[in-house]
Amino acid sequence: MADGSARRRTPGVVAALVAIAAALAAVTVLLRTSPWPSALAVRWAFERGARRTSAALRPLVPDGVTARLGEAVDAGPGIPAAHVDVVHPTALADGERLPTVVWVHGGAWVSGSTRDVAEYARILAARGFTVVTVGYAVAPRQRYPVPVHQVCAALRHVVAHADGYHVDPARLALAGDSAGAQIAAQVAALVTDPAYARRVGVVPPVGPEGLRAAVLLCGAYDVARVDGSGLRGWFLRTVLWSYSGTRHFATDPVIGLASVRDHVTARFPPAFVSAGNADPLLPHSRDLVERLGALGVPVDALFFADDHEPPLGHEYQFRLDTAAGREALERVVAFLGEHLTSRAG
Repeated sequence: MADGSARRRTPGVVAALVAIAAALAAVTVLLRTSPWPSALAVRWAFERGARRTSAALRPLVPDGVTARLGEAVDAGPGIPAAHVDVVHPTALADGERLPTVVWVHGGAWVSGSTRDVAEYARILAARGFTVVTVGYAVAPRQRYPVPVHQVCAALRHVVAHADGYHVDPARLALAGDSAGAQIAAQVAALVTDPAYARRVGVVPPVGPEGLRAAVLLCGAYDVARVDGSGLRGWFLRTVLWSYSGTRHFATDPVIGLASVRDHVTARFPPAFVSAGNADPLLPHSRDLVERLGALGVPVDALFFADDHEPPLGHEYQFRLDTAAGREALERVVAFLGEHLTSRAG
């Protein structure tokens, strides 16, 4: 009886195995032809990490900070609206303008929002700055150079509303973390080099005289550089394929313009650059510092010994429960104070 039962079940088992094999084959094909499945996995991991980071920073946000959230910004025909959050000290007179940091969030180009940097922005604003965080559309749904257009539109928007936002257009810094550092650096490069802006297809949103500094943390500045195999290589290939829209991003001339290291000039603003000793993107920051230094651009770099303990991973600067994170914050504030506090002559 048992043997007969087993025989009767055999066709069902075979059908199930065939279905599983077909599903696995379909997934394999999809992984080879689309970045979406891998990008969604990366997004899930990054969003989970961002929530933990925000929760850890929230108790450290001081009182006396006002936020204006979710302002929509028209980015032009065919481009989704950008969104900005504006944070500044509460006790300001009408129309009072503060040195202003325009911060572009990270997320490997496939995730993230202004919420991810909201607490850090408030902590920074409490030091005497207006901080504008920019939300842009993420890949794979939107691809390069859409976020560049959106950040430019946001920068143009906040300058146009300077009095209401307490923004000083003559004392601006572009800042960003991770993928946001790459976008911020690219916008800084095109603001200071009209020929490069034309090649990217972007109208500079402000004049170079108002852009006084750049803060670039844990960024990727060479899109052709995929260091490592295994999980690290998979991650980098996934996010760059997603952002560029092509598996052949390393040789694609359009996304090649996003390799900021190759397109900075001597007119690039003074820059603060940092990355942790265990950050896979550390070589990108070191290379950018070397390139800017060779061009004569003032650079304040914060790097750590190779054997620093504990190891400082990607986005270490948001860990204000560590000495390194606190040092990075103080160095950023000092750098911004040096370059934004005084008005241009």
